[in-house]
Amino acid sequence: MDLEALQHGNFSQLGEAVTDWTQMIGKLEKLKDRAENELDKKSKKANWSGVNATVTREFITKTAKEFGDAVTQARSIRNILRDTRDELIGYRGDLQDAIDRALKKKISVMGIGGGKFLVSSMCTPDEDQPTEGAINAVKNEIQGILAKATESDDSAAKALRALADQAKYGFSGAEYKDRDSAAEALAEAEHMAKLAKKDPEKLTARELATLTAGLKKYRNDELFSERFAVLMGPKGTLGFWAGTADTHARASGAELDQLKELQKNLSMTLATATHSDSAAMQEWKRDIINEGNTSFRPDPSDPYKSPLGVRGFQVMSSLMSHGKYDTEFLDDYGKKLLKADMAPRGSVGTGTNEVWENADQSLDLVFGKGAGGDPVIGFMDALSHNSEAATNTFDSKATLDHVLQSTKYTDRGVSVGHALEAAVTGVSRGETPSEPVPHSKTQVTIMKNIMNAVAQPDGGADLVKKGIGGSFGHMASAYMPEINRTMAGQGAESIFLTNSAAPDDLERTDATRFLYEVARDTNGKAALLYGEGIYTSSVLEAHIADPDLHDSTTNQKIGVIAKNAGVIDGIIAHSTADAEISEAKEGEKDWNESVKREGDYYKSVVSAGLGVGAVALAPQNLTGAMAGAAGGGFFGGIAGMAVDRFMEGREQDKAEDSALYGTGKDLNKAQDDANWQTQQSARNAIERHDSALKKGSIDVLINDKLNDGWQHSDTILEDAHRRPSA
Repeated sequence: MDLEALQHGNFSQLGEAVTDWTQMIGKLEKLKDRAENELDKKSKKANWSGVNATVTREFITKTAKEFGDAVTQARSIRNILRDTRDELIGYRGDLQDAIDRALKKKISVMGIGGGKFLVSSMCTPDEDQPTEGAINAVKNEIQGILAKATESDDSAAKALRALADQAKYGFSGAEYKDRDSAAEALAEAEHMAKLAKKDPEKLTARELATLTAGLKKYRNDELFSERFAVLMGPKGTLGFWAGTADTHARASGAELDQLKELQKNLSMTLATATHSDSAAMQEWKRDIINEGNTSFRPDPSDPYKSPLGVRGFQVMSSLMSHGKYDTEFLDDYGKKLLKADMAPRGSVGTGTNEVWENADQSLDLVFGKGAGGDPVIGFMDALSHNSEAATNTFDSKATLDHVLQSTKYTDRGVSVGHALEAAVTGVSRGETPSEPVPHSKTQVTIMKNIMNAVAQPDGGADLVKKGIGGSFGHMASAYMPEINRTMAGQGAESIFLTNSAAPDDLERTDATRFLYEVARDTNGKAALLYGEGIYTSSVLEAHIADPDLHDSTTNQKIGVIAKNAGVIDGIIAHSTADAEISEAKEGEKDWNESVKREGDYYKSVVSAGLGVGAVALAPQNLTGAMAGAAGGGFFGGIAGMAVDRFMEGREQDKAEDSALYGTGKDLNKAQDDANWQTQQSARNAIERHDSALKKGSIDVLINDKLNDGWQHSDTILEDAHRRPSA
């Protein structure tokens, strides 16, 4: 900054800009409040169905969020402008003070244009001249003040441009309290990129620790993440991680822990960066995908390493298990990755291992969880953290079929299960929705296709055995309203409350076979039983509390609900009985662990007290919230009691678990448990809502109808599934 510009600068325009932005923030905050309270909340409470229940509601929610981002961006801009104005005024004062002090020493300071200034003596030839040291001291002080002012001005401009570039459409959510914090983020990005550009073999342990700490501190910072990724470049990013994995291939102990931490923070930093719409980041995203088939770290001279190295997809996917990547980026990345994964000819899902085979046995891209050779695993993890992208990916039935079938021949089952949970529920792994999340028609179709795949008699059951059984159970729990409507049949389905966009699109035979196969997995079975029990208790409570929810009599509604509970519980129990598990003790241990693990989760879900009438439970990646519902505003107190009863019953009956739920020799006991659970749920609802219904007569009604459903489940299974007892 020129001396004259700072000395005589009029910063009133900056002050006016600060005032204007402050006023703008106030106006935007009012719009934000209206968008959230009058638009978003009303849309979530509205009793919409079909497209309105999903597409319109989702659009309104995203629009409301944009108002929040607008407030955030406006506040950041105001803060940077205000901080810069205050700093420049301060530097102007420092400059004038320095000039005044120089004048007292008979030293003049004068701007001469072009960013230069002249420091000279004002003394006459007859006076004692200031020393060279005194003149240099003034010169250095003035130069220091101008340098600080220049840095303040330049860094503010850089930060403001970076903020503006983050969002091509809409607004950026990046928030900064002052110019210093924004400038520091950009400066740290340059520092971290400089470290990461070093040869991994020459990166010291201290430098590695510094890089890890820096990424951890700024991994959610939009300006930092974008600048870091752009400075690294696509090739540089992939080359850095491939080189780091190669250099530390045999890491253990503290070194291994540090590398895992580095990988996590690098992954989250890159995920944040992908949300930027800057031109440089758009190019980065395109190029990183185009590098998918590029070889990194090839070494023909080393017999223990692959002459081909590792492919870009393998490297990038190993950095996608943490953080939430941008939806459009995942859509584009997934199309190219899965095209390669689906390339081999033959049966659906086969040949994928050959695509990614790598002779380099020394390279561990993920440090401990396999070797990272299968890039689909990391991509599936990324989808699990972005439900929108997961739904987009599995909207293609060909893709869904391939990925599902490929789990039979790979180790990607657990990650695929998590991605499918996100796809069909609309809830990302690790996120807690503040409102029930309705199922879109696309999501229901995906769930229908999953059920159909598992229901296939020629290998569908094998899918449950590949680490996905628990996820299938969580999905079924989330779809208990739709499953109940499907099992109830035409005429009775409307009793089972839901705000699903396609509540009746599931197929009964597929649903039956799906429940039967998933019940063979201990985690899947536990999730099914909890989900069915909580949904039944919740829908009973809804109709007992408000008899006008459906135009049939309360007794008729309770009877239909009880019969459906008998059908579903019966299918689950018959599946276990048909399995004829030989290792009773081991089966008991696995079962009780599953009951405890799933019970703790479902108890936390219900204890959230989210106001719902009939709940479709969210998958296990949540921590205390329920997804799916019918309107109604009823709470989960009765459902919570159902969870407690189930958990306590299993703990009290350990000796019989191996017989009842392991070898299945006592179906009668399972039937009695289902009856008792349903009766107690009805009793709890009657007490909670001061209903005039007679508990004794309701007990008899439930017993009669549930037993009918239980017997009917056997008939349904005979029609739908080949069984060993048939």
